[in-house]
Amino acid sequence: MSTVIALIVGERCEENVVRRKLQAVCIGLLLTLLMIPIPAWAAEVLQVQTSSLLQIGDHNRTYTVRLACLEVPPPKEVEAMAWLKSELPRRRRVNLRPEGTLDGVLLAKVTPLGRDQDLGAGLIAAGLARSECDSPQA
Repeated sequence: MSTVIALIVGERCEENVVRRKLQAVCIGLLLTLLMIPIPAWAAEVLQVQTSSLLQIGDHNRTYTVRLACLEVPPPKEVEAMAWLKSELPRRRRVNLRPEGTLDGVLLAKVTPLGRDQDLGAGLIAAGLARSECDSPQA
């Protein structure tokens, strides 16, 4: 009887050792997969519609995006639009930082990938727009 019990206990111990080794291998594999960088799908500029309105796509949706905290005076509208088009050729990848919505249009800070300054700040620095962050937008 004691021999049978010893065999059963021994088998259970071996099963536990195998199970723990398998768990360790699975955890190691999972951690390895999590450490592999996965490319991000950034949004792309589809069209510059006005001096502060962009059409942006993210591979399965399109958004109309207004540059947040920005007001372009009417006399500088054409020059600001030309500046935006020079900074944003079609399919240029951008990061969006949503600030809110207004009449169904997304208000966002838009930064081209690889750049530190968002487009609104660039237009302001170029003297083509002024900041309007003091007023509530959403």
